[in-house]
Amino acid sequence: MTANEFLTLISQIGGFVGIVCSMLAMGMGLTLAQVTGPLKDLRLVVVALLANFVLVPLLALVIAALIPIDQSLRDGLIIVSTSAGAPFLIMEARGAKASLPVAVGVMTLLMVVTIFYLPLVLPLLLTGVEVDAGAIALSLIVLMLIPLALGMLVKAQSPETAAEYAPSLNKIGGLGIMILLVVGLVLNLSNIVSLIGTGGFLALALFIVGSLLIGYLLGGRDPSTRAVLGLGTAQRNVSAAIVIALTNFAGTLTVSYVLVAGILIPLVLFPTAGLIGRRRAALSGAVAPAPGVAPAS
Repeated sequence: MTANEFLTLISQIGGFVGIVCSMLAMGMGLTLAQVTGPLKDLRLVVVALLANFVLVPLLALVIAALIPIDQSLRDGLIIVSTSAGAPFLIMEARGAKASLPVAVGVMTLLMVVTIFYLPLVLPLLLTGVEVDAGAIALSLIVLMLIPLALGMLVKAQSPETAAEYAPSLNKIGGLGIMILLVVGLVLNLSNIVSLIGTGGFLALALFIVGSLLIGYLLGGRDPSTRAVLGLGTAQRNVSAAIVIALTNFAGTLTVSYVLVAGILIPLVLFPTAGLIGRRRAALSGAVAPAPGVAPAS
């Protein structure tokens, strides 16, 4: 086994453990009513679908038209833009001190719609592309839905057990994600460096910022919902994108570009989420009455 193969294995194990443990912990902290409740908000559902499945792909097409990039990079950008619903949203929402039930509800909605959306839309945008909806659905169900459902089942049957184990699972999940990002950064460092100063890097940077702004501006007046939609719209479902890229563009720069996007997007959004969380905490502290001082009537 070569060094690269070993690091790839470590990255895959870290990602698997991180996502599964994070979903388990999240499920142990939520009830079914909490998860499905936000989806009863028609405006939230419509805006989330509009932002992720109409405006973000349009943004990618506009960026690809304005910035001269290789066709293989353009293909990768389009694939990433059409894939939504990723587990990183939960951790980013936690960092932003946003509503976790809204984050889980939006993530689940986007993930399920992605499974049906990709086979219909992506072949229209990229001629000759085939989408294995079954493979995408299987990976999302195994990594996300089943652990989330198991966690919720534990909470429903034994809240004490859920409260006891959820913090440890959260820590393990965070460590696994950290390993995935750090090792992934090392493995893709040459690809990332090669994009610096090129249209490909600029296109990806504009895409991340533009997607974040789309979700944030459409998020409405509630700061928590606005943060979830902003982060959720920018955080694309790289697992689904990689399945498509490997199936249709194996051995090309398209796969590398999708992998680079998968590393750079969370590396940008995790600090952004932390910044949002600190800003919200500062604003909350600023409006809170001083100890011993009664609020004005």
